[in-house]
Amino acid sequence: MIFADLGLSEKLIQAVTDSGYTTPTPIQAQAIPPVLMMRDLIGIAQTGTGKTASFVLPMIDILAEGRSRARMPRSLILEPTRELAAQVAENFEKYGKYHKLSMALLIGGVSMGDQIKALEKGVDVLIATPGRLMDLYDRGNILLTGCGLLVIDEADRMLDMGFIPDIETICTRLPATRQTLLFSATMPPPIKKLSDKFLTNPKYIEVARPASANASIEQGKVRVSSRRKRDTLFQMLDAGVQTAIIFCNRKTTVRDLNKALRQGGFDSGEIHGDMEQRDRIAELDKFKDGTINILVASDVAARGLDIKGVSHVFNYDAPWHPDDYVHRIGRTGRAGASGKAFTFITDEDAEALANIEKLIGTTIPEIVLEGAAEPVREERPREKPVRARKGAKTDDRGADDARKSEPRKPEARTAEPRKKAEDRPRAEKPRDERRKPAASRPRRDDARNDGPDDGWNGPMPDFLSVGFGTE
Repeated sequence: MIFADLGLSEKLIQAVTDSGYTTPTPIQAQAIPPVLMMRDLIGIAQTGTGKTASFVLPMIDILAEGRSRARMPRSLILEPTRELAAQVAENFEKYGKYHKLSMALLIGGVSMGDQIKALEKGVDVLIATPGRLMDLYDRGNILLTGCGLLVIDEADRMLDMGFIPDIETICTRLPATRQTLLFSATMPPPIKKLSDKFLTNPKYIEVARPASANASIEQGKVRVSSRRKRDTLFQMLDAGVQTAIIFCNRKTTVRDLNKALRQGGFDSGEIHGDMEQRDRIAELDKFKDGTINILVASDVAARGLDIKGVSHVFNYDAPWHPDDYVHRIGRTGRAGASGKAFTFITDEDAEALANIEKLIGTTIPEIVLEGAAEPVREERPREKPVRARKGAKTDDRGADDARKSEPRKPEARTAEPRKKAEDRPRAEKPRDERRKPAASRPRRDDARNDGPDDGWNGPMPDFLSVGFGTE
């Protein structure tokens, strides 16, 4: 089968051919015809199988006829992250170069004023993240009553990020008679409930078992000691890795690991949620054009990013959610290419590993690296030299320390009961000795003045002695 068999227009087929594609992927072959027939659709496919083109291509032909109006987009595509939204926009520009379609991208981290100006001109395609879309809608800058086509992409990621309530709100503000397309790698119950509520008699397409890993990806798990992770990673990167994405669970780990890689002579960059949007795009561009060949990333880069030629994926931290494992390793082995994915497993990752293997339905082969799982031998702290007490002989120091370490034996109690404090006679001092001048009284620290003068161990200053009696 070729793209011409799917019912696409000649202009669109020409744009696809110019991009170097001739044969559709399974999800594209099954999804494009029903979308062109204006049917609702649920597409379940693993990442890296061409889901984006399966809705972008038919949308271009559907929107080729019609006219946009100010602040009233004709179609809406919802994406969970800024990077995915920007990537879909790139696909529209690439495949729609022979069509005169207007497009607007609504994402955070970008000037809202420019986005409002684009909406006022009228757009055929609006690509947005739910947060920025809701913000502009509440300000009155968007009217959704003219939107006849809705795409909910990466629906399971929307669920993980807590966007489902926003999506439900957006769906209620769209026309009831619309076409809705929902794409996801997995189908958890909340997504099933969402589809039952807002899709009408959808065409269900599943080109792979939900949450299955790409068969062209060679997987492996490496058992490592927590303190040998970095050394093990460096060892594997030195073994002929061309390009790699290294995933970490925390943003601080991303920053620290990238710093260590650069200090170790690697051409690496980083991407995580705390970075400004322009900086994230700049790092991705460096990785795509080969300026850097290693990208350390949080899960912000795990979903849907289509970067060609990624030979390796490393899970420096085992993902907390098993679904994220499928998406992470899906950054390699794309478009029919092969790839390798390795996951570092520590003793604390036993439960996470069990959940991952349960989800993908297979046991990940273990790769043994010499010394990787051995704990780091901790150096014993140097013992401080024992300081002899004043007046003690050097030869008796060991015996003196031994006596210190021996437990004190309890003194034998006498049969005579102890007297209460009030029954014991108080030692009265002569009246003339109670308030002697400080200079004439003996200092009580003189007997133990054998240590450094640190303000507490030395002699008591005269100004503190005034008014205190001797003991």
